[in-house]
Amino acid sequence: MALGINTNVASLSAQNQLSSSQRLNDQALERLSSGLRINSAKDDAAGLAISTRFQSQISGLGVAQRNANDGISLAQTAEGALGEVVNNLQRIRDLAVQSANATNSNSDREALQAEVSQLVSEIDRVATQTEFNGIKIVDGSFTAKAFQVGANAGQTITVDSIASARSSDLGQFTGFSLTDQSIGAADDAANAQSVSVGGQSYDLGTIANDAKAIAAALNNAGITGLNVTANENTLAGTTQTDGSEVTANGNSTLTLNGIDIDIATTSNASSNRSNALAAINAQSSVTGVRAVDNGGTLDLVAADGRNITTSFAEGGATGALLETYGLNDTAGTYGATLDVEYKAPAGVTGNFTFTGAFDPGAQAIAATGTALNAIDIGTVGGANTAITSIDAALDSINSARADLGAVQNRFESTIANIATTSENLSASNSRILDADFAAETAKLSKSQVLQQAGISVLAQANARPQQVLSLLQ
Repeated sequence: MALGINTNVASLSAQNQLSSSQRLNDQALERLSSGLRINSAKDDAAGLAISTRFQSQISGLGVAQRNANDGISLAQTAEGALGEVVNNLQRIRDLAVQSANATNSNSDREALQAEVSQLVSEIDRVATQTEFNGIKIVDGSFTAKAFQVGANAGQTITVDSIASARSSDLGQFTGFSLTDQSIGAADDAANAQSVSVGGQSYDLGTIANDAKAIAAALNNAGITGLNVTANENTLAGTTQTDGSEVTANGNSTLTLNGIDIDIATTSNASSNRSNALAAINAQSSVTGVRAVDNGGTLDLVAADGRNITTSFAEGGATGALLETYGLNDTAGTYGATLDVEYKAPAGVTGNFTFTGAFDPGAQAIAATGTALNAIDIGTVGGANTAITSIDAALDSINSARADLGAVQNRFESTIANIATTSENLSASNSRILDADFAAETAKLSKSQVLQQAGISVLAQANARPQQVLSLLQ
């Protein structure tokens, strides 16, 4: 091996190794002092890019979480205001019920109306002055609002609208009402019946033209906002004869809703009516019809509105007529009436059309009822109108509160999901960005030992050229 002094290769090699251990030492000190594995792009260029995207998402999710909490606060503010509107509506309804009572004088009703006017004004004040961060929220202007609940564009929850609590917007509803609506010719034979609501058809199945059956079918058809009630069916009796028409005592048979009922018949009118009353009521659990003695007539009553179908046979009691018992003297099928109320969901328009034996004609789905700011309980009729109007207003406000409760639950679910996502992103970012102190302290110890060894070796390498001097001596 040549021995020279111009180029000390051993020294250069030792210097390179010392420089390398110095860089390792500097990097370990930097990471331990900052707590970060990546302090600049040179540490991990790809990792820095990925970590930066993670940090943007994590930071955005934190803001989105605050946004969702603000959404809950807004919904709670609106619900609180609507809750107070409900309290005022309940009080107005109480006053309307009180005004409808016959014991009130005109001056009494005027005093009741004075309080109603003040309560209506308070409802309007709440509607127009309830704000959240300067935004009016229950006056009908809060529509199609998007809440940013994600870190990226388009990640929103949209609230279509918060119902208006203005008195001019409460009390009316879109739909129609029918009271004591005839079902036409009552018939126990089953026929196919259906309805069409705003162009959508609903099959009611094959049912009799019977108020009870029609009401049940309509209520079970799944038509949102529809409520049908079968009214009590009463077949009024005929003034009772004195019984002289009965030429032979015995049993007569009244067939009521398909059930044969034997009635002991005599020439005594009072006994006949009493016998018929007892016999009919003994079978009421089967026929669904009870008899009511009105003193001279015997009425048949079906409380659930079902058809009342009658026929009669004298049997052994010859000469007996239905008038002998005070019953209606014409055999046939008799139907009850219906009360129909339809409150259309938002967006449903057109007509409500019945198809089948029961056909009251097409009913237009339109605004009906009296607005809250127009009610006047100064008369009995006005009080009854007000009760209907307030019930519609309560339905509207309660529906709005239910929607607000639902959106609050959705916001809370969103917040929980954001927290989970943020936690997982933070864990991933930590694995990329944060320094592993165990590993870095090991590297620091290694670099320090290498530095000390390198300095010692470099000193020896630098001393090697002096060996040449011994050759020159």
